[in-house]
Amino acid sequence: MDESIKVPKERIAVLLGKNGVSRKKIESLTGTKLSVDSKTGDVRLDGKEGNLAFYNALNMIKAIARGFSPEKAFVLADEEYYLDLIDVSEVAGKSQKEIEAKKGRVIGKRGKARESIEKSTHCFISVYGKTIGIIGKADDVEKARKAVEMLLEGAKHTTVLGYLKRTELEARRFQL
Repeated sequence: MDESIKVPKERIAVLLGKNGVSRKKIESLTGTKLSVDSKTGDVRLDGKEGNLAFYNALNMIKAIARGFSPEKAFVLADEEYYLDLIDVSEVAGKSQKEIEAKKGRVIGKRGKARESIEKSTHCFISVYGKTIGIIGKADDVEKARKAVEMLLEGAKHTTVLGYLKRTELEARRFQL
């Protein structure tokens, strides 16, 4: 089984890693083979058909392409973790100015909003290009996505922080 994916040229070096370390790690974690064309950004992934590790490798590549560090993307080798991508242009339209404003709301002043969402949901968040990527466990990603969508739709930061606080309290009560 093989699949091709386009990676932004400025992210190719990150995907490969120094001396190919990141690429080799993806290959070793997933039993796949990566072929990378540095000039075009085309990445071809070869692996065993129907193998979950193949899809994990594909998600690792997508995560790195969407701004995550390789170390954060590697957690996708664990089947409990997954990648969720939100297309900001679906909310903001095609206006680059509006897309930047929406992304800025998710990041917050000095990164505080993104940091709060990451801390409350135990997820990693990357804001890159026209997308917002989330890596985490299923329930956590769902909560992080909801918080991000609230901000994209114009909710106040305090409202989103209140939502996150309530979900944390509910989770604690559920654990007891």
